[in-house]
Amino acid sequence: MTRPARIVLPPEALDATDRAILNALQDGFPLTPRPYDDAGAALGISGDDLIARIGRLREIGAITRFGPFFDAAAMGGAFCLGAMAVPAADFDAVLTQVNAHPEVAHNYERTHALNMWFVLATDTPEGIERTAQAIEAETGLKVMLFPKLEEYFIGFRVPA
Repeated sequence: MTRPARIVLPPEALDATDRAILNALQDGFPLTPRPYDDAGAALGISGDDLIARIGRLREIGAITRFGPFFDAAAMGGAFCLGAMAVPAADFDAVLTQVNAHPEVAHNYERTHALNMWFVLATDTPEGIERTAQAIEAETGLKVMLFPKLEEYFIGFRVPA
């Protein structure tokens, strides 16, 4: 399996509505009976159009996921950044193994000796170590754990 190369989108790939969607939906999503309709109305589009645009933003790589962010620690769980040094020839196979764990929230390839970075989110603090050990057993590779020391929110805004 070959991973698609990450590309930089040309400025014309996103119109003003796409940019407004990217900016607005980072601030929250309505918890209403028709959330897409309500979020779309605030942006001047229909709920169906919002759904289609979110799908297109995923297809072109402008976003990699769309969904809620839960604060696992506030609910008694834990978050932890994990990293592995994965041989290039094995990267895709290891990626599949790591991503098969429901505790893996994000997974990124980096140009570094530790070339696979991922976030673990578990329902208990002990789940972090348990999941890391399972990944190590499956892949034969060491998982380095980098616990969160401080929380930062990094919003990404695009010129609208």
